[in-house]
Amino acid sequence: MTSLRAESRLIALIVASAFFLQGLDSAIINTSLPQMAASLNVATLDMSIGITVYMLASAAFVPISGWLADRFGARDIFIASIIIFTIASLACGISQSLLQLSIARAVQGLGGALMTPVGRMVVLRNTEKNQLLHATALITWPALTAPVVGPILGGFLTTYFSWRWNFLINIPIGMMGVWLAFRFIPNSKEANAHALDWHGLVLSSTALSITLFGLESFAHDDPHHGLPLLLTLAGLITGVLAVRHFQRTSQPLLNLSSIKVQTYRMCNLSAGAFFRISSTAVPFLLPLLFQIGFGLNALAAGSWMLAYFIGNLGMKPITSPILKRFGFRNTLLVNGVITSLCIISCALLTPQSSTALMVVILLLAGLTRSMQFTALNTLAFADITAEQRSSSSTLASMLMQITSVLGVALGSFLLKITQAVDERSQSTLLDFQIAFIVTGLMVLASTLIYLKLPRDAGAEVSGHRG
Repeated sequence: MTSLRAESRLIALIVASAFFLQGLDSAIINTSLPQMAASLNVATLDMSIGITVYMLASAAFVPISGWLADRFGARDIFIASIIIFTIASLACGISQSLLQLSIARAVQGLGGALMTPVGRMVVLRNTEKNQLLHATALITWPALTAPVVGPILGGFLTTYFSWRWNFLINIPIGMMGVWLAFRFIPNSKEANAHALDWHGLVLSSTALSITLFGLESFAHDDPHHGLPLLLTLAGLITGVLAVRHFQRTSQPLLNLSSIKVQTYRMCNLSAGAFFRISSTAVPFLLPLLFQIGFGLNALAAGSWMLAYFIGNLGMKPITSPILKRFGFRNTLLVNGVITSLCIISCALLTPQSSTALMVVILLLAGLTRSMQFTALNTLAFADITAEQRSSSSTLASMLMQITSVLGVALGSFLLKITQAVDERSQSTLLDFQIAFIVTGLMVLASTLIYLKLPRDAGAEVSGHRG
């Protein structure tokens, strides 16, 4: 494994910055909903449509991202996604009604839908396989840090300036991203891009949108309500129809051959999916623990999350040396066990816990989560061929959307189910402790699947020599 070339490093950093812009926007809005509602003269609960419409628009357009990149060039579509996202951010920032904001958020969702899979494609096409680990480490950190930084920055901007700056801050960042991408990223197209598979697009977009909407509804509505379950089931059935279509048509929108690749399948569908679901529940549960279980305000809760954030960043410099020394299989196994223990350890935290204990647990939880994410995201594409890059990147983005929503739904479900057993309307510290233990055990169970990996899995990427 060699060091990342300067050109490839710059491309990865440009893509990572765009990913951070998108992740920050998604996380930052949650802290500003009451102020936005007051400004637009609507109820706070009505503002949830701004989150839902973004998610649905993003889900609807993710499946077509790979085809667009092949047809018109990955760089050009990536630039277009940043432009769309930036213009929509301006529209959000100057919105004078909930309808205007919702429309702008839908357009933002379109930009975000193209940004992630096409950005990853740009990195894959401009990085040698033996440099893939370094590049993946660079583009993974936004997904780990944006959910932590977003609420803190959003609270600061909303408190001292205006909620509108949560969106307006995207404009200079987006403009700089467009210039850097145009200046430094080469454009690449597929020589024989096939016609658009409209049937597959409708099926896959509908399946992803309905499934995510059902899961999102389940996470926030009464679990005894039947609509979220019906929506989720309808989405899954439509997804099965989409898969059957892709397998039977000669020129499918998504080439599913990457699922046959063991490393890709394990990192995105089996062990990797279970880990992402479980680990996504943790940053959802922690702020609620600090506010509901400990009685802290939002700012104090966000401050404790900084230790988690520092852990996510702190692992980056040593991830590559560890993978080179021990390989993907051993690292995923050992780090997975440590990750599960760190999550279970969160159940030990109480309002009386010492500052040192809280910092150590949160720091270690962030460190191990970062390591596992980087290893999974790199190994997933270690054995993917050039012909599979577009579809595999698109499919990975679709699966990550589902697992991230499932993670929040899992955290919400675990809290609600323990409340229901005791017939309480409010979560207690015990509910959070049970949720952390169950989540940690799920991570531990998923870790055992890595035993099926060969010892030299991804060796060409990690540089591990056994």
